[in-house]
Amino acid sequence: MVQSKKQKYLFLAFCLVPTFIMFSIFTLYPLFSGLYYSFFEMSGSSQAKEFVGFDNYIQLFNDDIVPSTIWHDYFLVITKVIGIMIMAMFIAVALTQLKIKEAPFYRIIFFFPNIMSVVVIGILWAFIYNPDLGLVNSGLEFIGLEEWTRAWLGNENWALSSLVLPSIWAGIGLFMLLLMGGIANISKSYYEAARIDGANEWQQFWKVTLPLVWPQIKISILYIVITTLNGSFIIVQVMTGGGPNNATHVMGSYLYQQAFKQYNFGYGATIGVMILMISLITVLILQLLLRRDKVEY
Repeated sequence: MVQSKKQKYLFLAFCLVPTFIMFSIFTLYPLFSGLYYSFFEMSGSSQAKEFVGFDNYIQLFNDDIVPSTIWHDYFLVITKVIGIMIMAMFIAVALTQLKIKEAPFYRIIFFFPNIMSVVVIGILWAFIYNPDLGLVNSGLEFIGLEEWTRAWLGNENWALSSLVLPSIWAGIGLFMLLLMGGIANISKSYYEAARIDGANEWQQFWKVTLPLVWPQIKISILYIVITTLNGSFIIVQVMTGGGPNNATHVMGSYLYQQAFKQYNFGYGATIGVMILMISLITVLILQLLLRRDKVEY
């Protein structure tokens, strides 16, 4: 009996210890290092650093650009959640509920952007938005709307909004598959019972499909929010670099500019701490707002 327990604990240790080591190296160490460096003034290009206490945090609260970067991030969060969830749900319902022979082909087409690098997607859409040769302006000119053409990524009023479409396009496929999996697990007897009770297609979706795939919807929303707050800087860096005139800077791209372009590594670490705190608070609030009792019929 003692030998059996010892083998059990050895097996658990064998499974958990390597995972904890990797988690410590790639998550805990960078996390606490960033917090540590936020109390120093350092360039990041040398070992020299000077302890400045909370000076970086005071600078953070007095930085005029920081509030706009937070707003830009939440603008992308809101537009991506709405755009991706509506499109992903529409496509998922269409490919599972309608008898479309080409459904497997469409699944591949819609998922294809997810296997592409964000850098490639950014470069592709930068060409699409090109004011001279891009597809957007060429299409507007073709249909006689020349007055609508503009330098989309070079216009302060349109640059941030122009990032929404590629962000949504790149994210639909993954959540479409997630929702399709949830819809496929719904028993057809529920839809048959709803039809017998006189429910139309929209009522079936609202009363049967939506409640039963709520766990997948919740996971999707949380994933979009987390990845946007922590990863939207990639497409910003590729397409606009935060410009024009800081009009598209998000928290991550501003961190990159401060730490690796202006060599203000300590202040960049402080921005990183801010991103972590904002992400944690946002996720906790969403967990409360999206909490629902499990639906069973």
